Amino acid sequence: MEKNDLLSLRAESLGAELEGVCRQEGMAVFVPGLLPGEEGEVRIVKVEKRFAFGKLMALSSSPSPSRAEIDCPVYPQCGGCSGRHMTYASTLEAKRQQVADCFQRIGHLTVEVLPVLGMEAPLAYRNKTAWPVGGEKGAPQLGFFAPRSHRLIPVLHCPNAMAPTGRIAEVVQFWMKEFQVEPYDELRHRGLLRHVVVRVNRQGEAMVTLVATGKKLPHVAELVQVLSSLGVVSLYLNINSQRTNVIFGDQFQLLFGRGTLEDELCGLLFELSPASFFQVNPVQTETLYATALEFAALQPEDTLCDVYCGAGTISLLMARYCAQVTGIEIVSAAVKNARENAVRNGVSNASFQAGKAEELLPKMVREGLRPDVIVVDPPRKGLEPSVIEAIAQAGPDRLVYVSCNPATQARDAALLHERGYQIEKIQPVDMFPYTAHVETVVQFSK
Repeated sequence: MEKNDLLSLRAESLGAELEGVCRQEGMAVFVPGLLPGEEGEVRIVKVEKRFAFGKLMALSSSPSPSRAEIDCPVYPQCGGCSGRHMTYASTLEAKRQQVADCFQRIGHLTVEVLPVLGMEAPLAYRNKTAWPVGGEKGAPQLGFFAPRSHRLIPVLHCPNAMAPTGRIAEVVQFWMKEFQVEPYDELRHRGLLRHVVVRVNRQGEAMVTLVATGKKLPHVAELVQVLSSLGVVSLYLNINSQRTNVIFGDQFQLLFGRGTLEDELCGLLFELSPASFFQVNPVQTETLYATALEFAALQPEDTLCDVYCGAGTISLLMARYCAQVTGIEIVSAAVKNARENAVRNGVSNASFQAGKAEELLPKMVREGLRPDVIVVDPPRKGLEPSVIEAIAQAGPDRLVYVSCNPATQARDAALLHERGYQIEKIQPVDMFPYTAHVETVVQFSK
């Protein structure tokens, strides 16, 4: 098999990115857009030692029952989704299977994985959208980068974005064109406007942040006049003059409106600044946290430790159902937010400490921390070995593990199993419909 070969291939299964997995000459060939049971004409675009990648040129068999009409004009070019050619139900089953495969293959644990909790209406779920800016002066473009590139795919209206996000993008693009605002060119490191970031709350109010290389924007008053009619209550300028892929710089200037955007989650109120972390899909976040709360099975006299607690959302939710919560988070700004959120919501039985989980949790356990329940929600890399050891030494009756990466979660589950913790339930939750991403909540008991 060589690059540019045109082959007739049949997909046997789906891969981790919802791509079709075919077999040719004993090698796996990954073909985006091809579904299990379908045959297609495939152009080989890359060959590695043990696998290859192909591009679907044409479908040569009857379409799978799982195939759906594509509802987005820039799919799959924009790269934000990988499953819009599938029925929603089939994406959920693929994600369930992905979790089961990880626990079997990586964790060597044969366990039942419950059906994925999906959305009733899997559209317009994102409360935050960030557009890179491209094009030329007088002909600006907002869009998203194609997969594994910085090639801009022009798009203003994303089916995943909450209203009025798309209309706001239209207005900013028109303003740039009308007043000759120069788009940033990352290759030449010149131009003014780099990104447009829109955050929307559940009341339809919006916070807009314009990321620019300079400290001033032209004709802000004209922009504000139109944006305020769309529900924009806050306009910020963020200054980022560095050669970097990071969206935000360190400096924020409030150009118009309120300094923060208020939003509600699980009956709790949160004040959000442009740089605040907040879950992107509020509907499914409530499903995720309700699952974690159910798995924690808290009693009024229980103590709980929330590791990787962020701005304290899970901590504050669970504090209603137990005696005391201790949160641990490495980002000091998030700890400050968590403390403020506790005061804002009248929660007095939650405390928060800033530090690395791999250092702070073992120290607290050595000093006598023995919670009845531990909740962990680590980054994609999973739990550090010292965290796993500290959990085992603390000996909680129940452990709830929330993860955005089933592969590292399965690895950690095997290590926890060796230390006397068994899996009771595995519940995946679909946080990002029509993508390959899946969040998983696992309940362990001692």
